Order: sequence, then C-alpha cells, then structure tokens
Amino acid sequence: MISYTSYDNDTAPLFSILIPSWNNLEYLKLCVESIRKNSRYPHQIILHVNEGSDGTLGWVQEQQIDHTFSNKNVGVCYALNAARSLAKTDYIAYLNDDMYVCPDWDHYLLEEIRALGHDYFFLSSTAIEPKDVGKGCALAPFDFGRSPADFNEKGLLEACKTLQYNDWNGASWPPNIVHRRLWDLIGGYSTEFSPGFYSDPDFSMKLWHAGVRIFKGVGSSKVYHFLEVSTNKLKKKAVKRANLLFTQKWGISARMFNHYYLRMGIPCTGPLAEPGRTAGFKGRQFICDLKRRLFF
Repeated sequence: MISYTSYDNDTAPLFSILIPSWNNLEYLKLCVESIRKNSRYPHQIILHVNEGSDGTLGWVQEQQIDHTFSNKNVGVCYALNAARSLAKTDYIAYLNDDMYVCPDWDHYLLEEIRALGHDYFFLSSTAIEPKDVGKGCALAPFDFGRSPADFNEKGLLEACKTLQYNDWNGASWPPNIVHRRLWDLIGGYSTEFSPGFYSDPDFSMKLWHAGVRIFKGVGSSKVYHFLEVSTNKLKKKAVKRANLLFTQKWGISARMFNHYYLRMGIPCTGPLAEPGRTAGFKGRQFICDLKRRLFF
C-alpha cells in the first residue's frame, strides 16, 4: 500500500521534480540540497520513499517535502506514478537520488522549452559521471567522488564553468522533463517493467508512438551522477528479463531503439526522422525476431 502526503506551500513552483529513493538518505540529502541551492527557480520536490528504514521517512517528514511512501520497495515505476499524482505544475521532471544538480540546470531546460514553443518534447540534462560506461551522451570520466563522503563539490562547481558539451539526441534516462499532458497521455511508467529496468526506453518508445520527435539532451544543463547506487542492489537476472520484455513488447531491442530511432549521443540538429530500413536495420530486426521466437 502507498500513502500520500503533501504540504501547503506558498511558492509558485516551475517544475515538479519526482525523486524515487530506496534507503539512500545521504545521497538524497545531497540531491535535495543541490536543487534548493543551485536552481534558479522554485520547484516542487516530490519524493517516493521506498522502505525508508535508514531514517529517510523521518527526514522527509521533518523537512515537510511532498512525498509518497511504501513500507516495501515497489520499484521506480510505481514510485514515479504515485509521486506524479501529487504534482502541481505543468512540467514533470524525473531525477535519481544519486544525482547533484549543477547551477542553473533548470534555467537551461526552461530556455529550451520556451524556444520549442510546443509540448511535444522529451528533454534531458547532461550527466557528468566518474567513469565512462559507454552511453555516448555523458561527460565522462570526470571523477568528483563516488559517494557523498568523498564528494568534491568545490571541484565540480569549478569544472562546470568550463566543461562544455553539445546538445545531443536520445533523451531517455533521468534527469529528464516532459509536459504533464504527455505523461498522462502515455500512462506514465509501465509497471510491467518493475522494479524499473528498461522502463526508461519503454517510456521513450511510448512517447515516440505518441508523435514525439524531439528527444534532446541539453548540453548546458548539467548534473553530477554518482552512478547506479540503487540498481547495484538488484540482481542481474532482472536486467535480462526486462531486456527480453522490451523486445517482446515492441518487436525490437532497446539497443536497436536507441541507435536507429533515438540516434542516442549524436549531436542534435532538430526533430528526429523515421529510421531508414538499411541492411544494418534489417539485420538487427531479424535478430530481434529470432529472440522473440526463442524466448517467448
């Protein structure tokens, strides 16, 4: 069962920021602190507390932060959908609790939203990460710490003044932002992917089918990502299951979707076009069809 708590607040928030957290209190404190001090505009922070056995729930109540709560880990899909129900703004942002937002991260996203002039977009900030995990759309490796205990905040803030990255295609992972109408149109995050592996590309695929063609990473909006603090707690076989589930649901793999549809990591020059049916595309499609037959 999930409980819902919101507090009266006189501010007029710009974004509703959803943050699922699973017993990561020290990371969560740093994340919330960074939003409060590095954002140019006021925002509504909405947390989902999974278990909260490390003191998270008490801290959230003490801070009077809007939140939802489950006494067991329900995963990010249920957590995000529950937290969204408390959102008061038009723009729904999703942030991991192991992220630290850099100065004016929100300002650069808002500039892009205003420049687009419509709601059919999916935008992401650009992550600064301590190691290169092959995403092709992150500033890495730039190691400013692997935990709050050894976090080099001063070094990060100095580096942010000079670190540059082009706008890129393929917004999918958090931190991201979408208009609430689109979120509701596609039904939020698909709970069949619980606890959450491959729910990000699934959300993007649903947006694609709804007609979204702007999947843009904003190079000037930056966050520091400590990397996979919660996902490391879960078993690898859950990742394999979710990968196969995505292929069963959509007929192609998440990797194929990222490469041929989202063009992930390639410099962004405008709306994405439908993928060309090249020999490479057809070959990948054949492999995906074969996996669907073998495993399902």
